[in-house]
Amino acid sequence: MLKCGILNPALNSLLSRVRHTNTVVIADRGFPSWPQVETVDISLVDDTPRVLEVLTAIKANFVIGKIVMAEEFQGVNSASTVEMFKACIGDIQVVYEPHDIFKRRVPGAVGVIRTGDTTQYANMILESA
Repeated sequence: MLKCGILNPALNSLLSRVRHTNTVVIADRGFPSWPQVETVDISLVDDTPRVLEVLTAIKANFVIGKIVMAEEFQGVNSASTVEMFKACIGDIQVVYEPHDIFKRRVPGAVGVIRTGDTTQYANMILESA
């Protein structure tokens, strides 16, 4: 039995299948779904869990080369929210692009992790290094 790290078996399975330069999406609660892309839904209620909580858990054992986010994230959220994300992301390169282009990348992902986050445009595409 696992006693630390990510305990969710579906999430462990998904992350174990990501290889060099593959991507996985951490999505907010309202993010569209793609039937052809595996989704691990760990949402419980609004804001539980949050995108940053999932990112923090994943970063412990997952090498992230870069993160892609919607450029709209910076425009619609408060400065404190943007700073909170930057602090959690740390030194990882972040590429911002229009949300429509961001969504076009999703079908190429190994999977989507759906959270309960209500932060606007909090979605992230993690590219493994």
